[in-house]
Amino acid sequence: MAAHTPETILSVEHWNDSLFSFRTTRSSSLRFDSGHFLMVGLPNGERPLLRAYSIVSATYDPYLEFLSIKVPNGPLTSRLQHIKVGDEILVSQKAVGTLVVDDLLPGKNIYLLATGTGLAPFLSIIKQPEIYDRFEKVVLVHGVRHVSDLAYENTIRAELHEHPLVGEQVQEQLIYVPTVTQEDFHTQGRITSLIENGKLSSLSGLPKLNPDTDRVMLCGSVGMLQDLTELLESKGFKPSEQRGVAGHFVIEKAFAEQ
Repeated sequence: MAAHTPETILSVEHWNDSLFSFRTTRSSSLRFDSGHFLMVGLPNGERPLLRAYSIVSATYDPYLEFLSIKVPNGPLTSRLQHIKVGDEILVSQKAVGTLVVDDLLPGKNIYLLATGTGLAPFLSIIKQPEIYDRFEKVVLVHGVRHVSDLAYENTIRAELHEHPLVGEQVQEQLIYVPTVTQEDFHTQGRITSLIENGKLSSLSGLPKLNPDTDRVMLCGSVGMLQDLTELLESKGFKPSEQRGVAGHFVIEKAFAEQ
């Protein structure tokens, strides 16, 4: 059996000159947990050109959705950014990853801290009823350089509030904190700064991060993961060291080790 399945592009959204998302058909046999990633790519001679993409869509959605940057000279994204409805791409048949809620200890609140396209897995997570059953508040923080990089902002602020499955829970429990570093915006600064200066607590209306009550998931650049891991550990948070062993916070180890 082939390791990858051809899927058809259903829609493409270009958020700005450096960011786009796309939906594809979904094999009826594919199963995944929110937070997992798949290998996605294009044929390239004898060996397909693939990279890891966290899954944006919910586990129950009949399609797959992914969020990607555009790299002008990138081996894959220089081609992938030009895909159109009806085109075919390759998607791995098995989803994997360590950014899963099951590897968190029980807690009161959960913080989903993302930079850039690291938002992708959290979009899947906030569409799962289980996250609201497990935690009282779900705080989604998205750090970007430019306002136009705030992909899915309207989805989070408005569309999810009307979602037939999680709409009521989103309205009562989801706290969305977008922050921008290189343009004027109502919230500015890196996520580490918002935590350290107490602004995140002020914006969320919750006490400062505490390992006794709070759990954290991290997804973003290697530098962001390193900085936030150090910050959390300095506050007494312990990471999930391996799959199946619960901790105060989790990261996607495959991305962290690139």
